[in-house]
Amino acid sequence: MKQFIKNILRKIVEGALFLYCKIVHRAKIEGTGNIPMEGAVIFCGNHRSFLDPPLMKVTAKRETHFLAKESLYKNPFLAFLGWVFEAIPVKRDSKDLNAIKSSLKYLKKGESIALFPEGTRNGLAKGEKVKDGAAFFAIRTGAKVVPVGISGKKGAFSKVTIRYGKPLDYSKYKDVDEKEALEAVTQDIMNHILELTK
Repeated sequence: MKQFIKNILRKIVEGALFLYCKIVHRAKIEGTGNIPMEGAVIFCGNHRSFLDPPLMKVTAKRETHFLAKESLYKNPFLAFLGWVFEAIPVKRDSKDLNAIKSSLKYLKKGESIALFPEGTRNGLAKGEKVKDGAAFFAIRTGAKVVPVGISGKKGAFSKVTIRYGKPLDYSKYKDVDEKEALEAVTQDIMNHILELTK
């Protein structure tokens, strides 16, 4: 019964968020035909604002588990969204084994996860080092990576565009030196994301 109620709430919240993105932010959605509808997928996008996770969530056309920093759960509304959408809480600035295990579990079951390699909003602009979590999961599980570019002006009634790129396969890096592989794959993912924001 609990899961049934959660599923109903999820559909209601998704519908409300979709309308919010379309009406208030005039969201334009491109490239959803590139999204594999079966098999493990890692959605990776640039991170500009609080709108990015819900925008990706309601347009990705797959049930997706977001990696979200644990501090967001201090906000009751965000904690509610995390519960409804079964997000994966992550402790910042540490190797969170629970988050890693949960992410691997979903991917090995053929499900999808979503994260932002910048690690925080406008991470590149702030000079933050791009995180290699997506690369780690892709190499470890063989999951396809779908790059996502979000662009447009911020603020209500300013048009936002979200573009889904073609899935990327990094299986060839499985037997490459881990440090070298993580660096190469992380950079390639970020390059594809940035290209989609143009």
